Amino acid sequence: MADREAEREYDIIIVGGGPAGLTAALYAGRNKVRAVLLEAKGAVVEGALMGAGGQLLNTELIEDYPGVKSILGSDLAQIMTDQAAQFGTEMIAASVGRIRVEPDGTKVVETDRGELRAPAVIITAGGNPRKLGVPGEAELAGVGVSYCAVCDGAFFQGAHLAVVGGGDAAVEEGLFLTRYASRVTIIHRRGEFRAQPILIHEARENPKVDFILDTVVEAIEGAPKVSRVRLRNVVTGELSSLDVGGVFIFVGFLPNTGLVDTHVDHDAAGYYVTNPMTMETSVPGIFAAGDVRSQLTRQVTTAVGDATTATIAATKWVEERARRLRAGSAEAR
Repeated sequence: MADREAEREYDIIIVGGGPAGLTAALYAGRNKVRAVLLEAKGAVVEGALMGAGGQLLNTELIEDYPGVKSILGSDLAQIMTDQAAQFGTEMIAASVGRIRVEPDGTKVVETDRGELRAPAVIITAGGNPRKLGVPGEAELAGVGVSYCAVCDGAFFQGAHLAVVGGGDAAVEEGLFLTRYASRVTIIHRRGEFRAQPILIHEARENPKVDFILDTVVEAIEGAPKVSRVRLRNVVTGELSSLDVGGVFIFVGFLPNTGLVDTHVDHDAAGYYVTNPMTMETSVPGIFAAGDVRSQLTRQVTTAVGDATTATIAATKWVEERARRLRAGSAEAR
């Protein structure tokens, strides 16, 4: 029993297997600390973790990763997974329910495969798409309502599709959907987009893409699948409808920052506020990287940078804690 318990104790536990988590796993392995990565959506096949990658798996092409002109998101995810595993970080397919902070500062990570313990945790758990919260959205999810163009676009061959949102994700996914759709209408609640100008230019040049601005979706309708959206112009109040075969929603992201059983400082949107020098949160020994962290941009490159800093800082934090504990024990004797 003691041996089994010892096997559940680590120096660093990494929660989440997206690009930030995989980078943390890589650096932890290179730093020779005892670390484990937990990925809820993964599966261990013949001793190797499959299915890690987070949002990379929902992105067809990555073309803004330095040194790589173009790569499939799924391919980059697998390369990062293999590289991290090569340096010895343990990887477990497990879902995390809660992270407890014990009085002595030990972090206990409760998973569906039991409890794991470590002095330091790096949270790279990403998040989930924000919902519109309109009638028909939940009822028609999976039968015309989607949050992932790469996952579901091929099911809408020849359809007129609506894309809701005005950021990079909405425009990028809208452009991707033109591969399958007869027409893509991007609906945005404001008069101007938040997406990068190069993406807006590309969308405006695409004959399959058109735009409805200053407009919100009031309802999604259809039976047994999506057939139309009800719209409202936020400037004039005018109501209208648009016949579509599917609705792809990209209106934001909800970070998975509710795992810790004690208060962790966060911004108004729920993202962890961290020390920019170390990525440490307001709770000593809990670090954050990637899409759970409050920052200006959320890109693969920023996730990788965050995780590099977080892992190096966490390693030093664990080493310093161990030295303090040894010094305390020596003084007690």
